[in-house]
Amino acid sequence: MECKESQSLMAAYVDDELDSSSAIRYAAHLAECPTCTDAYRLLLELHNAIKTNGIRYMAPGHLRHRIQTALPRTAPRRKKLRQLPWAWINLGIATACAFAFALTFSLYVAVPSEQERAVQEVIASHARSLMVNHLADVASTDQHTVKPWFSDKLDFSPTVYDFTQEGFTLIGGRLDYLNQRPVAALAYRHRKHVLNLFVWPDKIHSNVPPQTTFRQGYQLIHWTQAGMRYWLISDMNAQDLGEFKRLLVAQIEKDNQK
Repeated sequence: MECKESQSLMAAYVDDELDSSSAIRYAAHLAECPTCTDAYRLLLELHNAIKTNGIRYMAPGHLRHRIQTALPRTAPRRKKLRQLPWAWINLGIATACAFAFALTFSLYVAVPSEQERAVQEVIASHARSLMVNHLADVASTDQHTVKPWFSDKLDFSPTVYDFTQEGFTLIGGRLDYLNQRPVAALAYRHRKHVLNLFVWPDKIHSNVPPQTTFRQGYQLIHWTQAGMRYWLISDMNAQDLGEFKRLLVAQIEKDNQK
């Protein structure tokens, strides 16, 4: 993808209007092009600024009274004629206000929420790992090899399990960057499908029930458990991804009871 095409698709990418193939190409381009990445961030900052500070202006009621008072007194008929332009002025003001409101509202709607930005980041990271075949910095099916690898690279210890007997084989782990911080990324294989599990601490929410999302051909599940945030993503069906989530939640609960 060239930068010219990237600029033309940027608004559609922010609004999640691209198809799966185009979104993957766009995410890959952002990962390699600092110029388009900076432009994308500026667009988000503009949307956030309008969302936070955007206001609409209405002509104050005393303005009309002050102008009418300053006008010379005339006969009733001439006064009536002078009042006619105010109808057009008021109509113009109302039209301008309506247009300003519509513009501000459209930009406000286009601003992605914090969760929507997280969804976009997770999808982009998953797509990059598949495109460049970078599923693991440490490739191993042994959880006792993968878990210690993170010890001197992160400020937390991620949960690492292998569910090969249940059909989900650990491929390995890697470092990634989501939610403005380094995170642990664990890759699993289920039949012909690849699953990415992202883990990082959540100091605000201790426990949040699982939420499921379907975007751009991917199933996503995210939740918070015991002060850690988990994001699952794969193109496998919702039932299989839900089964992996069930296995993971059960194992975490079991370990926390020890």
